[in-house]
Amino acid sequence: MKKLSNMSDGLVGSQILELAEQIKQKIREGEKIYNLTIGDFDPSIFPIPQELREEIAQAYINQETNYPASNGIPELREAVSAFIKRKGGLDYHANDILVSSGARPLIFAAYLTLIDQGEKVLFPVPSWNNNFYSHIAGADTILIETSPADNFMPTAAQIAPYIEETTLIALCSPLNPTGTVFTRTQLEEICDLIIAENQRRGENQKPVYLLFDQIYWNLVYKDAQHFDPVSLRPEIRPYTILIDGLSKAFAATGLRLGWAYGPADIIHKMKLLLAHVGAWASKPVQSGTSNYLKNNEVVDDFLKDIKEKLVKRLDMFYEGFQQLKEKGYPVDAITPQAALYLTVKLDLSEYTSPNGEVLDTGKKVYQYLLDSSGVALVPFYAFGLEESSVWHRLSVGTAELSQGEDIFNRLEIALSKLKKKS
Repeated sequence: MKKLSNMSDGLVGSQILELAEQIKQKIREGEKIYNLTIGDFDPSIFPIPQELREEIAQAYINQETNYPASNGIPELREAVSAFIKRKGGLDYHANDILVSSGARPLIFAAYLTLIDQGEKVLFPVPSWNNNFYSHIAGADTILIETSPADNFMPTAAQIAPYIEETTLIALCSPLNPTGTVFTRTQLEEICDLIIAENQRRGENQKPVYLLFDQIYWNLVYKDAQHFDPVSLRPEIRPYTILIDGLSKAFAATGLRLGWAYGPADIIHKMKLLLAHVGAWASKPVQSGTSNYLKNNEVVDDFLKDIKEKLVKRLDMFYEGFQQLKEKGYPVDAITPQAALYLTVKLDLSEYTSPNGEVLDTGKKVYQYLLDSSGVALVPFYAFGLEESSVWHRLSVGTAELSQGEDIFNRLEIALSKLKKKS
């Protein structure tokens, strides 16, 4: 067989999608499965806003089906500019905003715009997909293994030893997979580190850039707060690209509409790249969204409603794992903070399954729980941690509140069958 490019030869698939195929097969075979792995929404539980659906439908009726502008239609970029200023206090002109078919092309474009082959990208683990983007861009990687004590967020102290050799720092808050957020101090210290390093490098040396994925920023709960780097430290603005979009806060993953904002010169180059790829979102979705975002009261009511629905489910699962913990089972969870994810600890490495298998890897724990209880979670090895990690992601976007009792009954039965290693 003819050899492919080095990049494609080394490219591997998503571990999460591999798990998903196994789950789908069990469902096809008639098994009752509670699939809590997918970072998506069940539209029957979390439909997109009715007004948004009507606006998009009207755009189709109006025959807005030709090519959109390659950086997004002006009306949408203006609406996004007003939205992020009203809700987040960020002041970005429409020309500083780039629209694409979801957040993924924007992250992809940022990597290829900012990174040369062989330069270094620094990102924390667990995190989502930075390893794949680094591979595609030909970048070397610096992985910062984070701690549950820091809510799995990286610290300036962890980054500092590598800052002089880094070209891009890729961060996410609220974080996928953990559903946790940076504290103000954590993010301020990282921003100060980047600013100081760029002052040291001066104008004749390529700066260190910050890619900040905040697509879950409108889904923050209770005492948790969202902070963004540009608001905390305006001096970091020339080096920062922020990733955002419609998908998560509006349960609109399938509409494929994302936006990035940052320095106009970088945004322009990202636009040129994506124009060659053809990664623009459909014009009816853009047009409908631009009209929808202008209706402030409707938008705020929807965000209030979806947050209430998500936090009820996150609290239900958190409390369920705390009850199992109180009964003596080796489980725990981090208090919900944001997004649609709960971080769950399943420390089963000292136990064996009924058939004698030692459950000392995330994959074995996943497989045992799937086979014995029909409950599926994502082990954190799928997000860059070692296979021995005891942490897992639980997503509530497809969960009904009425399912909680059955899920935890199934989990308790499965856990009760484990035997302590002798």
